[in-house]
This record gives sequence, C-alpha cells and structure tokens, in this order.
Amino acid sequence: MPLTSAPAPTYGRLLINGLLAGLIAGLLAGGFAFFVGEPHVDAAIALEEAAAVAAGDTGGGEEPLVARDVQSGFGLILATSLYGIALGGMFATGYTVLRRRLHAASDARASLGLAGAVLLGFVLVPFVKYPPNPPAVGDPATINQRTITYLAMVVIGLVAVWAGVLAARTQAPEWRKALAGVAGFVVVVAIGYALLPSFDEVPETFPATLLWDFRLSSLGTQVVLWTVLGLAFTALLARAGAPAAAAKAEPVTASAAG
Repeated sequence: MPLTSAPAPTYGRLLINGLLAGLIAGLLAGGFAFFVGEPHVDAAIALEEAAAVAAGDTGGGEEPLVARDVQSGFGLILATSLYGIALGGMFATGYTVLRRRLHAASDARASLGLAGAVLLGFVLVPFVKYPPNPPAVGDPATINQRTITYLAMVVIGLVAVWAGVLAARTQAPEWRKALAGVAGFVVVVAIGYALLPSFDEVPETFPATLLWDFRLSSLGTQVVLWTVLGLAFTALLARAGAPAAAAKAEPVTASAAG
C-alpha cells in the first residue's frame, strides 16, 4: 500500500531536502558542540599540555597550523555543517530506497522512524561500547585497532536495528511485536559487545567528571544532529508533498465544477 495518496517525490527532490536538512542539523549541532562540548575539550587539552610540561616535553615551541580559537569556532561549525550535509544526502538516499519497505502509516512516520533507527544503531549502540575520549586519553599505538572495531560496532548496530524490525514483523499482536523487536535487537548487540574487544586506556589521574562530561556532550551533539535532521527532513518532505497533493486534486475539482 502507498504511504500517501500524493505522488512520491523524486529522488532529486528528496536529495535536496536531505542536503538542506543536513545543513540545518549540522549548524545546530555545531552550536551545541561549541557551547557545551568545547569547554571540556579545552580543559582536557590543558591537562595534556600540563602533563607534557611535567614530562619535560615542551613541543619545541612549534605553533599549530590552525589556531585553537579558529578550530573551536569557525572550524568546528564548518566541520559539523559539512558532516551534516553528507549525512543528509545519505539519509535521503536511504529513505528513497527504503520508503516503501518501512511499513509506516505516513511519510512523516517513515522519515522520523528511519532517523530514530539510525540514531539508535549508528550512534547509541557504538557509544555504549566505545564512548569517545577527550585529548590526553588513549594510546596512539592502538588507534588503528580502535578505529576498525568502532566501525565494526557501527555495522553491528545497524544490523541489530534491522534484526529487530524483521523479528517484530514475524508477530501479529502489538505486544508480541514489541517484545520480538527488542529481543532481536538486544541479541545482536549482545553478541557484538561480547565478540569485540574493549579498550581501557583512561589514565588513573584523569578526572572522571571531565571524562564523562566530554562523553555526554559528544553524545548530545550527535543526538541534536540526528533529531534535527529527522525533523527538518520530515518538515521539508511535508512541504514538498502539499503542492503535489493539491495539483493532483485540482483536475478533479475543475471537472466537478464543469
């Protein structure tokens, strides 16, 4: 069954909506990261520099290629904006491919549901296993291994969401759908968590409060990004669908008037 009676938007239109929604989401996420996250980054950098000085490493007086105030201001907003645009394009492509398979009652529910699923599998599942670390935390020797395992956890998170959806569709009553969906999701995530290695590289002297404040602000940035992207894409989708529905109804109205 079609999601709506209005003609389906073209991929080009959906892609433009996705890019615009991603830009809006990236700007707002960048603002959140600047005001909430950057103070924790500055504090972590200060600890890293203090530890380097205590160890006798002054860095040779080299100046960074980009000043810190530029990195944390314009550079941060630019990075999150470009990141949001890229994610918006991928989200629009995924929505185009999956639109008829989401089994949602409307385009709005399909869009919001897809955004929520991506937030769950792409962000929350990897975050629990591999939360981000601020400067001065982490062994440079394991960076490649940590990157690979994190990407593997992202894939597992998305597969877990897919498994949950498939499991839910095997049941008819609503309560059994919910139970089967949660069970399918949890089983895949639990297997992924058990198989992939853990990394405990936080120095004992690093302040626990600063560590978790940084991690929570990083998570908040991602939540803002995907929440705004989903809402903005849904709003743009509804705006694009209204003229199409009106154009489809216009010949019927004119015929009736004749």
